[in-house]
Amino acid sequence: MKFKKKVSSLLVAMTIVASSIVPSFADGTRVVTIGVNNTAEQRQKIFNYFGVKENEVQVLEVNNQEEREYLGGVATEAQLGTKTYSCAYVEPTNNGGINVKTANITWVTSSMVASTLSTAGMTNANCVIAAVFPVSGTGALTGVMKAFEDASGEKLDEDKKELASEELITTGDLGDEIGQDKATGVVNDIKTEVIKNGTSDVTQIADIINNVTNNYNITLTDAQVKQITDLMEKIAAQNYDYNSMKETLNNVSDVVKDNLQEAGESVGNSGILDSIGNFFSSIGDWFSNLFAGNKDLGILGETKDEMLGSNAVINATDKAAENLPSSEEVEGFFQKIINWFTSLFNNDSDNNDSNNNDVNNEESNQEDNAQTPSQEESNDTTNVDNINGTENTENTDSAQNSQNSESNTNDNSLDVQTETEQYFDSQDSNQ
Repeated sequence: MKFKKKVSSLLVAMTIVASSIVPSFADGTRVVTIGVNNTAEQRQKIFNYFGVKENEVQVLEVNNQEEREYLGGVATEAQLGTKTYSCAYVEPTNNGGINVKTANITWVTSSMVASTLSTAGMTNANCVIAAVFPVSGTGALTGVMKAFEDASGEKLDEDKKELASEELITTGDLGDEIGQDKATGVVNDIKTEVIKNGTSDVTQIADIINNVTNNYNITLTDAQVKQITDLMEKIAAQNYDYNSMKETLNNVSDVVKDNLQEAGESVGNSGILDSIGNFFSSIGDWFSNLFAGNKDLGILGETKDEMLGSNAVINATDKAAENLPSSEEVEGFFQKIINWFTSLFNNDSDNNDSNNNDVNNEESNQEDNAQTPSQEESNDTTNVDNINGTENTENTDSAQNSQNSESNTNDNSLDVQTETEQYFDSQDSNQ
């Protein structure tokens, strides 16, 4: 019975472990773009970080000239630079919106990139952007768009790609003034309202900008308001499909608000309905986090973060993709499972041996108990013989005493004493 219980526990444990290790399958071809100025050693380190071999993915190179094709009209020379080191790893997916993870990318964040990629026309994809040392990441967007087109076979609209590049620079510049999270939230939320409501009127766009900035408790300069207004007018002219973008836009907004709350800041809302919505959203997040261990992060969960060093800045639109366990920690986890399984069966074997010994001891005791009546019968026989011997002795002594009594009547007390002594001797011999 104990063994059956152990086997049942083992099966349950194996099921739990198996269910928590969800293999990642790309819905499309995986493509890696490499900054052309990386050395052979740096190139290999990037592949190691992504967790793939070069012959397992489609590999493309991105150079500074390609960056300038989209950023040349909006980025400064300092932002463009002359070399390209940032690299990207992309897998198109069928659902889940756009999920981004960055490593050693300093000027843009994962949420910032995710929002701008939705402007480029992407809907569902997992993207990892990294460099072997800290870089601004301005060239990352170019690499991701190029990789997505190759992986999905879908050609992105050129106007939308240019708008995405302009949005990235606009958000990055604003981030230098008010912080990256607030800048990402402001631009993302304004864009969301413009696309969702189909807003194209300049006055209405201005009202949206005013409402959103109030929610984030910030005041923009006239130049910043104009820069955002010009961007939103161009976005409004593209007739985006809000339903295909809302998962990414809402996720970006949630990530930004979570980051700000962790920093001790709050984001306002427009009324009681938003408060109720946030309440139910928090309940949904609680249940999501409860089962987060089984979530498939795709390529975001395959990176080897420890390879870039402890000082590398890791950022992701999904917190579960940050601070992934190292390979040593993963190996240690599985070693603990193996040790547990080993001890499980060793303990069961020891218990079986102990149980067998107990059974043998019980059988031995039963045999000993079976022999006890014979010993008692032997003792009873001995007692009978002793009693008979005592009676015979007493009869003989009695006859002799009678004869002695006739010859000497003064020795009665001695005869009685002798008889008593003989009786005690007889009793002693039985004990």
